[in-house]
Amino acid sequence: MFDKILIANRGEIACRVAATARRMGIRTVAVHSDADAGAKHVAACDEAYRLGPAPARESYLRADRILEIARHCSAQAIHPGYGFLSENEAFARAVHDAGLVFIGPPADAIAAMGSKSAAKALMEKAGVPLVPGYHGSEQDPVFLAAEAERIGFPVLIKASAGGGGKGMRIVERADQFAAALASCQREARNAFGDEHVLIERYVLRPRHIEIQVFADTHGNCVHLFERDCSVQRRHQKVIEEAPAPGMTAERRAAMGDAAVAAARAVGYVGAGTVEFIADQAGSFWFMEMNTRLQVEHPVTEMITGQDLVEWQLRVAAGEPLPKAQRELSIDGHAIEVRLYAENPDKGFLPSIGTLKRLRLPDGESFAIGSATSAGGASAGVRVDSGVREGDAITPHYDPMIAKLICHGRDRAEARQRMAGALARVQAAGVQTNAAFLSRLMRDQAFAAAELDTGLIEHRKATLLPEPAAPGLRTLALGAAAVIALERAAATAGPSDPWAVTDGWRHGGAWLARPMRFGFAGAEHEVVVEYAAAGWTVRAGEQAVCLAALRLDTGTGTLRGLAGDGAFEIGVALDGETLHLFGPDGPVALHWAGPLAHAGDDAHEGGGLSAPMPGKVVAVLVEAGARVSRGQPVVVIEAMKMEHTIAAPADGKVTELRYRVGDQVAEGAALIGFEPA
Repeated sequence: MFDKILIANRGEIACRVAATARRMGIRTVAVHSDADAGAKHVAACDEAYRLGPAPARESYLRADRILEIARHCSAQAIHPGYGFLSENEAFARAVHDAGLVFIGPPADAIAAMGSKSAAKALMEKAGVPLVPGYHGSEQDPVFLAAEAERIGFPVLIKASAGGGGKGMRIVERADQFAAALASCQREARNAFGDEHVLIERYVLRPRHIEIQVFADTHGNCVHLFERDCSVQRRHQKVIEEAPAPGMTAERRAAMGDAAVAAARAVGYVGAGTVEFIADQAGSFWFMEMNTRLQVEHPVTEMITGQDLVEWQLRVAAGEPLPKAQRELSIDGHAIEVRLYAENPDKGFLPSIGTLKRLRLPDGESFAIGSATSAGGASAGVRVDSGVREGDAITPHYDPMIAKLICHGRDRAEARQRMAGALARVQAAGVQTNAAFLSRLMRDQAFAAAELDTGLIEHRKATLLPEPAAPGLRTLALGAAAVIALERAAATAGPSDPWAVTDGWRHGGAWLARPMRFGFAGAEHEVVVEYAAAGWTVRAGEQAVCLAALRLDTGTGTLRGLAGDGAFEIGVALDGETLHLFGPDGPVALHWAGPLAHAGDDAHEGGGLSAPMPGKVVAVLVEAGARVSRGQPVVVIEAMKMEHTIAAPADGKVTELRYRVGDQVAEGAALIGFEPA
């Protein structure tokens, strides 16, 4: 076994590998960029070395620098995690040539599966079923358009070298094909340095089911059953679960055999995932193979009780697989959600900022298997996270905050536990998808396991509803938070009678104070009446009484009485945003305070603004052009994904303020625009 390994990655996967290695008595070495010098994965390892500046191409993608550090610190092996260099054939070969062990498959296996087109040709020879499509090398747009017509619409254009939903578009009609192809190629070139695409028939109401495989150097190969990753947005996974709902024993065996055949066809070693597209009738077809550990591997660990990172380390050290196929079985059900810094109401755009508050469920980190299902409020809950409160979510890396994994005796119990875990998430400083995930857990279609990759789009009205105006109870809790925060601030400094905030007035009168909260662009006013025994919050004829408010400034927990019952919520004030974290989900209210200056948040008018920092990759209009509502005008690239900015109304482009290649800040006015 190894004495020391280098982890050529960051975030929760680096923390995950470090935790398993420590348990096995293996020392670990972290690498980091300038943006990650104080990151959680750095603290989790025994040693740490700087790679370079924040951009990945100058740090985490520097294979030469990683190898230099490995030689310097006498590491024997390199674990690539996922993303970055994990599926890079040249890196795996360079590690081997340097006399080190690459904790992953052989370079030839990565090469064989690295091109989706080549992989499909190989799978066809191995007898693995394929979706009808074009997987060849000809890339002329006219030829590809003709192939799409031959296959039949709708079709799916996919970057051959890609993954993670990048360089992928569904095309419904022939007249949409040229624009979609150009966008796919551009995005693939930016993300992978390769604009080669393939075209496949788009299976209606498809399910995305993948099989975890493992092989060693002794000729053994097993599968650890399936995961259902059908719930996606923009071709990126949102929820993963194991086993797949509705899977029969016969179909599981057939898919497992096909996955093992795929792995054997390329002489595979280590952890891999064979991904299949399946229809509602149960037919399945090979889609691609990921030659690494997957983000969603914890659900497999939770239902099998196996530590897949330990398996990786043992196989890389030359040991045989820890279990044979007959020794593997499924125990219960597990669900994983990815908690992201993103705004679901704005097309899931990443949210950049500092995590000024982060409270996650207190389940065990990296706990393997279903043993965590016994006892306690956090029973069956696992939290894998690579960030801490105070860390920054930057535009340089994936905006994932944590993975929450819940295990139960069955799917219903796992789903119930996940709903409870999400209710305990508290994050301020960035927007998150926590409320969206909570709605997914409660969604009728998801609860009934009516799964396909379009579920989120089909259920958009339920999952992404228009924000409803806050009720009086929510406003009363907002008022309670303001009162508690003011009292805490008054008692934190020197004793000053003028700083007392109890609302008493000379002559025995008590304060009646208006409070205004903003929500979804509207203002909501209540009147708070102070008294010796508490407060009354009024809105018109309705009223809620507050009493016994107690704020724990260390945890941000506010307890008290509202109406006839007790409440307990999390409170955080981030600038002029008041966050309330309660059992019904998070609520963010705008609270400017009585002395705030009006107009501070006014934006420059007359322009279409960038939703996040990025680079302009296409300008689709000219100055003076007349455009229609919804017409694409500018495309920016951020976090290796393209974001199209469209005209908000019919009008005229008065000015182009940026050119292709320019970097833009969040909120930058991209063009001058004059509505009709």
